[in-house]
Amino acid sequence: MKTEPTPSDTLGPNGAAPADLSHAGAVVDKAIEYMVGQQVSSIAIASALLGGSLGLLARTLSDDAVVAVLQNAIASVRAGELRQMAPGHEHPTPN
Repeated sequence: MKTEPTPSDTLGPNGAAPADLSHAGAVVDKAIEYMVGQQVSSIAIASALLGGSLGLLARTLSDDAVVAVLQNAIASVRAGELRQMAPGHEHPTPN
């Protein structure tokens, strides 16, 4: 049975990322750094990470929950939140 995430699955009691999330993020950052050093293209790295992430979500969440995660990601892109995370890489917003 697939379970739905709760707020405690993503944030610790003080609203900070739990240790396992921080650890997972550090491992992913190192993997990205390694692949960039191996001259793997950014789109290939991002596509592989996204595909793996979606596969993991599909194994642990319902389809509706995966759609909700993706809709949240789309909303973040539309709100410009990703651009704020990547200073120096601003692109004009299409009208």
